[in-house]
Amino acid sequence: MSNVYDNILGLIGSTPLVKLNTVTKEIPATIYAKLESYNPGHSTKDRIALHIIENAEKKGLLKEDSVVVETTSGNTGFSLAMVCIIKGYKCILAVSDKTKPEKIAYLKALGATVYVCPANVPANDPRSYYEVAKRIAAETPNSVYINQYFNELNIDAHYQTTGPEIWEQTQGKITHLFACTGTGGTLSGSAKFLKEKNPDIKIIGVDADGSILKSYHETGEIHKEDVHPYQIEGMGKNLIPSALLFDKIDEFVRVNDEMSAYRTREIALKEAIMGGYTTGAVTQGLMQYANSHQFNENDLVVLIYPDHGSRYITKVYSDKWMAEQGFVNNCFHNYDEVFKTEIIK
Repeated sequence: MSNVYDNILGLIGSTPLVKLNTVTKEIPATIYAKLESYNPGHSTKDRIALHIIENAEKKGLLKEDSVVVETTSGNTGFSLAMVCIIKGYKCILAVSDKTKPEKIAYLKALGATVYVCPANVPANDPRSYYEVAKRIAAETPNSVYINQYFNELNIDAHYQTTGPEIWEQTQGKITHLFACTGTGGTLSGSAKFLKEKNPDIKIIGVDADGSILKSYHETGEIHKEDVHPYQIEGMGKNLIPSALLFDKIDEFVRVNDEMSAYRTREIALKEAIMGGYTTGAVTQGLMQYANSHQFNENDLVVLIYPDHGSRYITKVYSDKWMAEQGFVNNCFHNYDEVFKTEIIK
């Protein structure tokens, strides 16, 4: 039998590349999106969840009654909860209060215990989701703390899978890779593999306005004045993850909430790709990069689209939420009427 699997985990990886034809038509390059939403957990985090848990099993760290604990903005938690169901482990997750209710609902639907923590506190604050996860892991018998921000297996998962897939799918013709940076594992692992194949491939990290990663890459120092609240989930950081290999990244581009929101909706409208908020962010990063860098018709660009838009229905795809942010009145594409709903009374 073909296309038959023993369980849902067999569907992880081998995600497709899809050519962008409209949104990026002004850029003289061939541009593909790698749709990580085709993973069964609908995000790229499926890769690290399976890789890290199976590595812990091989080392004897996980047993029948073990508990998996992690910090997550939603996607890693969903992937871990999915893997834990199949493997038979309990899953406890700490999320920030920036995480929308639909993501928390996804986590609870898969049996995870969820702790919601304040987002706008320092990383070392005992209330932060980093510290809460560490405390829970320390207090819970027979637990394993995934620690994706400082786990080299986060990088290795993408070195073993995502990077090789992109190389093979483009037949080694890729010239530029763009990806959003949160923990850094997706971009770092992919970049490590691709740079080994061809060191001339340009690796571009996309950072959030409100995060310290871009300035740290450029100066080697943390600039606390860069830190301020922002809306894009799972992207940017107020700490430096060891899973982010800065030496593999050629340049960072910083994008803001508003422009990323409109790009997300534009991609749905023009390419029929219902991506998450970071889909718009990484595409906006490409657009900004193209303003100061020359592309040509021989360039082959890959954008990693990390997850699916279904988890952002009450956020970036919500007219009400957009209006609350003040975005609808400032739509640079003048799509205000397209985004509005006609109410017949």
